[in-house]
Amino acid sequence: MWKFIKHQAAVGTSLVSSTVRGWRGTMQKRGDVPFAEEITLELYEFEGCPFCRLVREAITELQLDVMVYPCPPNGERFRPKAHELAGGKTTFPFLVDRENDVMMSESKDIIEHLWQTRAGKSAPARSPLAVPTSALASLVRGRRGAKVRPSRSPEQPLELYSFESSPFSRLVREVLCELELPYTLWSGGKEQVADIGPTGYRLHRGEYHPVDGGRRATMKERGLPIQFPVLVDPNTGKKIADSPRIIEYLEKTYGA
Repeated sequence: MWKFIKHQAAVGTSLVSSTVRGWRGTMQKRGDVPFAEEITLELYEFEGCPFCRLVREAITELQLDVMVYPCPPNGERFRPKAHELAGGKTTFPFLVDRENDVMMSESKDIIEHLWQTRAGKSAPARSPLAVPTSALASLVRGRRGAKVRPSRSPEQPLELYSFESSPFSRLVREVLCELELPYTLWSGGKEQVADIGPTGYRLHRGEYHPVDGGRRATMKERGLPIQFPVLVDPNTGKKIADSPRIIEYLEKTYGA
């Protein structure tokens, strides 16, 4: 019972975090775009970082798939590599774009680069309230995803189907970050009005149909439930939906 109450409280504060940010990082804004055949974007970041959140929101809105290397403060698994790539600077987020042979820091520059190279246009203007509200969103969650915990490193990166504003996905990303577990982020920004709302309560009439060629259609083809988050662990063959089950699995499998 206590575990259930604790999880519900976490979901509640995660909902507040998304609300504080105006639910940015929910809808896919790029239009009909084919998914990349291979992952060429690598992001060094940590979940509790306000500037990293702004980049992750853009990643959802551009429906991009990214290799994520969690770098919580005092982390030793990927933080030194980010430091080296950044020329001796410790700055997050840090993006490596192998398709365009670019490495860069500064959230505003990264977001503009992603919009220019993936959507062919400039990024929407950043509100003066973007950074303050993102910082507040981190505080609401007690800076979860901004600390490191001992863990066992997986041989292969995990895979997470997620979108930035999802309150349930955030709880899983926080654990992945704190345990420094690398993962491929398969972005699942909502593609139509019928996608809005939790599973079973979406805003649509009649039978639900995902957008042809979209992320949810891809998940269906892969035999995955159309909900977020979903974790796929290629190391064990596990495919898990529902945030409390995913978190329990991560803690038992990789927590030290």
